[in-house]
Amino acid sequence: MRPLLLQGHERPLTQIKYNRDGDLLMTVSKDKVANLWYSHNGEHIGCYIGHLGALWTIDCNKTSTLVITGAADNTARLWHAETGRMLHTWDLPTAVKRVEFSHDDQYVLMVTEERMGHKSGIYVFAIDISRPEQSNEPVVILRASGAKPTVAAWSFLDKFIVSGHEDGTLSLYDWRNEEVVQTAKAHEGIITDMQMWKDGTYFITSSRDMTARLFETATLEAMKEYKTDAPLNTATMTPTQDLVILGGGQAASEVTTTSSRQGKFESRFFHKIFEDEVGRSRGHFGPINTLAVQPDGKGFASGGEDGLVRVHHFDPEYFKFKYDY
Repeated sequence: MRPLLLQGHERPLTQIKYNRDGDLLMTVSKDKVANLWYSHNGEHIGCYIGHLGALWTIDCNKTSTLVITGAADNTARLWHAETGRMLHTWDLPTAVKRVEFSHDDQYVLMVTEERMGHKSGIYVFAIDISRPEQSNEPVVILRASGAKPTVAAWSFLDKFIVSGHEDGTLSLYDWRNEEVVQTAKAHEGIITDMQMWKDGTYFITSSRDMTARLFETATLEAMKEYKTDAPLNTATMTPTQDLVILGGGQAASEVTTTSSRQGKFESRFFHKIFEDEVGRSRGHFGPINTLAVQPDGKGFASGGEDGLVRVHHFDPEYFKFKYDY
């Protein structure tokens, strides 16, 4: 499984994402540039340039016509996916740490940072794809009563919004009525990533407490736990085999001359049902910050603190893998 090495960033990666069809890969890092690539061969298509601060997050709609980015310059920006033209800018009180289109592409959520006396929140804006100009008035603003949210995602049928918080808790919002339906203690440390299964009925979280967990969306009930020996930055699920992939490693601030094996800078594969580790993929020279799996399950990509994106296409042996239990 020899990866494609994508060198389009000068700073650490913050998020990578495939579009719905899996033919495009979007990457953002702390260097103010969002890149678009062909996923099958790693060819660079172009950049989305305009942000004035580190980029934290990116997403595209289901038809791959619109891209949205969030950054440390306190803005979220909407782009025409094909031409790279900036269509709209939302000005927010603080940095935008996570953006995501709803399943019907009619809304977008934005998670903001807690800074300079401004409380963090989850902003929901309506999207009108028939015109480039968008409303600057949020439909709702969800405020957490406890610790600040770090990640958020839409549930099945866009009925709920699930958020993960700095103190390791999860919140389930009935966002239209601005009500907290459920809360649960998910982790002992900060929740670093949250990725939904394609139908939105369950999701995986990762944390600095060295665990990743699988939760049912409607109840926030923990179903599975995957334990590692290093802090985790990201977790994702594969659609073809019952596997989850975890990424992380020794904190970037603590890395000096540590070898990649000692620093545990590997993508780790666990069986989704039986919770056992079944494999690893090495290569990054620093912590893995973000992971994404191709929607058809034929490959995955990882983005690291080293500024590199590694795109892996699974070998035929991967699809013949049977777990011996």
